[in-house]
Amino acid sequence: MNTKLTLRLDDSLIDRAKHAAEKRGKSVSQMVSEFFDSLEGGAQTKSGYPPITSALLGAIRGKSLSKDDYRRHLRDKYL
Repeated sequence: MNTKLTLRLDDSLIDRAKHAAEKRGKSVSQMVSEFFDSLEGGAQTKSGYPPITSALLGAIRGKSLSKDDYRRHLRDKYL
């Protein structure tokens, strides 16, 4: 059962949260839910990944990347 929760936050924080949620392809409610879930000591989210990994899932969704892009990244990083 889902129940509505009202939070009072600064306008700029709300804007930042909405922007972060959009980048992750999630809703602010999903992000808050995952955060509260992680506080219970359950470092694993429902997806089975740690919260930081779950937050990165889908980060490059919709981007066109090739093996050459990856090789260029590794070259730039390590050379």
